[in-house]
Amino acid sequence: MADVIRVVLVDDDALVRAGLSMMLDGVGDIVVVGEAGDGGEAVTATDAHRPDVVLMDLQMPHVDGITATALLRGRPRPPEVIVLTTFDTDENVLHALRAGAAGFLLKDTPPAQIAEAVARVAAGDPILSPAITRRLMDRTVVQAGTYERARAALAVLTPREHEVAVRVGNGDTNAEIAAALTMNVTTVKSHVSSVLTKLALDNRTQIALLVHDADLV
Repeated sequence: MADVIRVVLVDDDALVRAGLSMMLDGVGDIVVVGEAGDGGEAVTATDAHRPDVVLMDLQMPHVDGITATALLRGRPRPPEVIVLTTFDTDENVLHALRAGAAGFLLKDTPPAQIAEAVARVAAGDPILSPAITRRLMDRTVVQAGTYERARAALAVLTPREHEVAVRVGNGDTNAEIAAALTMNVTTVKSHVSSVLTKLALDNRTQIALLVHDADLV
């Protein structure tokens, strides 16, 4: 059971949860261990079932998906969160990524791709393609002072860490970064880890957003 990927489904539509459960349960090493109807219940379900991944709807009554994502990611040993949304133009997706979500999926994503995304996120891999990342970031209105804050934050990195961060912001994989910067993948992972720690970020997507805010990609 050590390699089983435990998943909690969060959506206010019981039919959506039932469909996702039928789709995922038993696929590879994925097991749906719990469900929740809103963001508040998501916290309770996470505490009860200790999932590796939470599939999180955004628009829900009481506690929405953005708030719930921030709550879950702020807890000790937090699960990875994949946002589920109907429209990829929804600006709330970007806010969810800033709250710590590992990425997002459209609700009409084919079952095999959803299962693959869950497995990738559980393994620590981002699920946003570079094209989608750039589209989301390009829709963001940069607030006053964001550029200066982003540049100041990135200034704490070593030159090599800075290079890696910019490559992450460009959407490069670890293998692509390793090839471009002439290092092995293990070293790249170590640099990414150090960047996350120094900048107090949750995942690669947040590195990409910060690099974008600093106008480096």
